[in-house]
Amino acid sequence: MIVIAHLSDVHLDGGDRAAERTRAVMEYLEGLPYELDAVLVSGDIADHARPEEYEEARKALGSRHPLVVCPGNHDDRTAFRRGLLGEGRPSAAPVDQVLRGDGFVLAVCDSSVPGEHRGYLEDSTIAWLDGVLTDTPREVPVLVAFHHPPVPLHIPYVDGIRQFGEERLAALAERHPHLTAFLCGHAHTGAATTFAGRPLLVAPGVVSTTRLPWEAASGGNEYIHTDEPPVVAFHVIGEDGRLTTHYRVVVARR
Repeated sequence: MIVIAHLSDVHLDGGDRAAERTRAVMEYLEGLPYELDAVLVSGDIADHARPEEYEEARKALGSRHPLVVCPGNHDDRTAFRRGLLGEGRPSAAPVDQVLRGDGFVLAVCDSSVPGEHRGYLEDSTIAWLDGVLTDTPREVPVLVAFHHPPVPLHIPYVDGIRQFGEERLAALAERHPHLTAFLCGHAHTGAATTFAGRPLLVAPGVVSTTRLPWEAASGGNEYIHTDEPPVVAFHVIGEDGRLTTHYRVVVARR
């Protein structure tokens, strides 16, 4: 059995609130009596892409489990590379990473667009992902992750800044049947849908929860709940190759 923990949108900003909620989730994962196969943090690590925010994130996201972190629309590629990946000569190229585990592959793509909030996979990322899938045996499941969902989630604010140009990703998926599922964040709410005939699983936000259109109260905050607890997703691949996802609420310390 393969178990991958998935969290997203920690938005660390030097303040107590985001730090405490991130700490609660990481302490929960660290305290599990089980060695996870991976922990994925799917973007919006820093709130303003400041060097001190990435220094905070580097400490806050430390884990005994294999960890992969990708940028979101609030991140900056150069600062991300320097602060989180420790690269001496950071570049502004997409931050694409792959984790090859025991019986699975996690390919993490950079869907951020410098200076914008919408998402898009650059041609170089599509080519890189095609290579990862080609080099992976067909019997090994590949999970593909990024920050921005490539389909509308029926949340107007989020849908306006989702991942565009998704037809290229769908065409790639058609060529690689062992692409098992897509994982993303950005929406600040747990959601499950499909894309290119595969599950598309959205991790809830750690820092806040999106208010769905039918939840919005007249005169209230149009977009977010700040009092809902953080949530982490667990993606499980069984011996039969079937993917199951569980969502677990984590109580943050006040």
